[in-house]
Amino acid sequence: MRNKAIKRKFGRGGRKCERCGSMKGVIRKYRLFYCRRCFREIAREIGFKKYR
Repeated sequence: MRNKAIKRKFGRGGRKCERCGSMKGVIRKYRLFYCRRCFREIAREIGFKKYR
């Protein structure tokens, strides 16, 4: 029998990517809440530019 998962409010487990649901590498700056993989795919669409 497994115990019920704890609903996290703080720390890394408390937030996930709004696009794919991953909890790893979440970008919170500017309240984006996308993982870094999803961010690279949609950055141009949401108005970010690559300066290099």
